Amino acid sequence: MPSLEEELFPSTPGKFKIDRGHSMNRQFHRCFASTSTMFLWALFLIALTASYLSFQSFVDSGSRYFSASWGGIQWEKQVRNSAQIHRSGGMSVLVTGAAGFVGTHVSLALKKRGDGVVGLDNFNNYYDPSLKRARTSLLNSHGVFVVEGDLNDGKLLAKLFDVVAFTHVMHLAAQAGVRYAMENPNSYVHSNIAGLVTLLEVCKSAKPQPAIVWASSSSVYGLNDKVPFSESDRTDQPASLYAATKKAGEEITHTYNHIYGLSITGLRFFTVYGPWGRPDMAYFSFTRNILQGKPITIYRGKNRADLARDFTYIDDIVKGCLGSLDTSGESTGSGGKKTGNAPYRIFNLGNTSPVKVPELVNILERHLKVKAKRNIVDMPGNGDVPFTHANISHAQRALGYKPTTDLQTGLKKFVRWYLSYHGYNNRKGLQ
Repeated sequence: MPSLEEELFPSTPGKFKIDRGHSMNRQFHRCFASTSTMFLWALFLIALTASYLSFQSFVDSGSRYFSASWGGIQWEKQVRNSAQIHRSGGMSVLVTGAAGFVGTHVSLALKKRGDGVVGLDNFNNYYDPSLKRARTSLLNSHGVFVVEGDLNDGKLLAKLFDVVAFTHVMHLAAQAGVRYAMENPNSYVHSNIAGLVTLLEVCKSAKPQPAIVWASSSSVYGLNDKVPFSESDRTDQPASLYAATKKAGEEITHTYNHIYGLSITGLRFFTVYGPWGRPDMAYFSFTRNILQGKPITIYRGKNRADLARDFTYIDDIVKGCLGSLDTSGESTGSGGKKTGNAPYRIFNLGNTSPVKVPELVNILERHLKVKAKRNIVDMPGNGDVPFTHANISHAQRALGYKPTTDLQTGLKKFVRWYLSYHGYNNRKGLQ
């Protein structure tokens, strides 16, 4: 008995058994048999192709269904509820990078005063995403919904603006870190430049256009040696790719302000620290290594000079962010067309009191009650700068910005959080 494969795929197509007694019809039967076989072949191929296309369509649809993290009636309801304003004169704010350090604190502060807040974050693995998930749980418990998605997903951004008419955007999503740029430079271009442009493209076409406040960086001052750093100082000598992408962001946002009438405020943050901070920051990694009994590396500059940073506590940064949102003014474009001039501003947000890194370690030792094992080395050429120092007079006049937390107080709050978060509170001497 022939197999199914043999029936469907004859070894000699067109050669079927015929009655030799009817020789006069032999050519007719042969032709008919050949034509029938070709017809069967054609039907089979059509059926096979149709089956494949149907299956591929099913797989693609299923893939889109299972990979999608946004969309649908329930999702839209969560977005709308999170964006709901609960105070007179309040605002609805899209916070990008909401699961990040600054993003979490700003989102909580906005929600606490009655503003509508929707977060966006891609939960990348630059540092342990579990910390971002923990921050998100904190945000969820306060009624802030965080959408998981990438800043470069223009369709997602357009959908968010379709669901909610955001009055403001607090753009904090970015690839952070000076040294990491030497390992993964493309991630900085993807997030800090391409992602910014994607966001601005959606904002320019939104009706109404939102006002935008975004995080630049004190890194843009680069090799500038005039102190303290002022907004009018030159910023054309970046010392790192990170700084270069932030400087590019300032130029790009100025363009969108000029052409499309977007109200834009750029904030140059100076070394932000505090609870729920970033593990790649020196104060955070120093704390971890000191508690684990591991050595810490302290860099020094030329002529053995100690590095110094204008450490700024997170609560002070949040005040500057909210002050910027409150005074942002309105965008003047409509449907991508400018109808008048809109505000374009840049502010330093710092503490204006630089502290040398060895003194930072001294403070941590006192709060942790543990001595650090110090390894002092010369600063490598990795993009770091020897000092930062903010002139905040512009922010003081325009925003009423006034930092109130010194490093001693701020690190005490950070250590208290760190010990609790990592379960050290039950250990003797670390209470």
